[in-house]
Order: sequence, then structure tokens, then C-alpha cells
Amino acid sequence: MKALIQRVKSASVTVEGNSVGAIDHGLLALVGVEKGDSEVDADKLLHKLLHYRVFSDKAGKMNHNLQQAQGGLLLVSQFTLVADTRKGLRPSFSSAAPPDEGERLFNYLVSQARAAWPHIAEGQFGADMQVALVNDGPVTFLLES
Repeated sequence: MKALIQRVKSASVTVEGNSVGAIDHGLLALVGVEKGDSEVDADKLLHKLLHYRVFSDKAGKMNHNLQQAQGGLLLVSQFTLVADTRKGLRPSFSSAAPPDEGERLFNYLVSQARAAWPHIAEGQFGADMQVALVNDGPVTFLLES
């Protein structure tokens, strides 16, 4: 599994004009599920999402994690994140998990996140989503399980 995380001052997701998820300061995580990923990968990724130190301490150094910063976590499924872009001018999605498996593991990640941290929001799997954010920094990292 992969997650492109962005430290945000705020982020939200709308589907057909309706807000489906929003956070104030925290992390926006665009999540891609690859073939062969499992619950173990989702658990590893969640640990990184909650504990990766990307928030500033009083000295201005990135020493605090999401929980220490009391931030929200907005999880958005993004199968294009796992595209193979090494050849040609059109992405290949052959490494992405089949939609049913991707949805199952994404939902597992969301449920585990909700059990571990109260400030969780999510997009809608498979929907045409509009994601709005105010990137803080900007600070962006690619995490892999």
C-alpha cells in the first residue's frame, strides 16, 4: 500500500456537491492499494500515518506526529497512485489491486484508523471526488507499507 500524505491546514472531499469528509489541521492521505497487499500492509501504513513526524515542535523541527499535533486524518482512495508510469505516455494500472479488493482493504484501513484515533474522515471509494486542501508548508511525503 502507498499513501501520499500532505500536511494541511484544512482538507475536504465532496461528491456530487455534497461534503463527505473534512478535517481541520492534520494529514490528507491519498491511498493506493496494490495487488498482493493485505491487512498487514494496511496496519503498517496506518502506524506510519499516525506516527510519522511531520508536525513542528516549539523549535520548528518536524518532531511531532499526527496524534501529538492533535490533527485530523482524511483518507481518500486513489488507485492512480499505484500506476506504473515508467514507460510511454499513458499510465498502466496493472499493479493496482482489483476494485473489490482495493475497496475491502481501504475500508479495513478506515475502520482500523477509526479504532485508533478519533479524528478520522474519509472520501468515498470509487466516486468522482473533488478534494480541496490548504497545504501547510508545503509538506508532502510518499509512504509505503
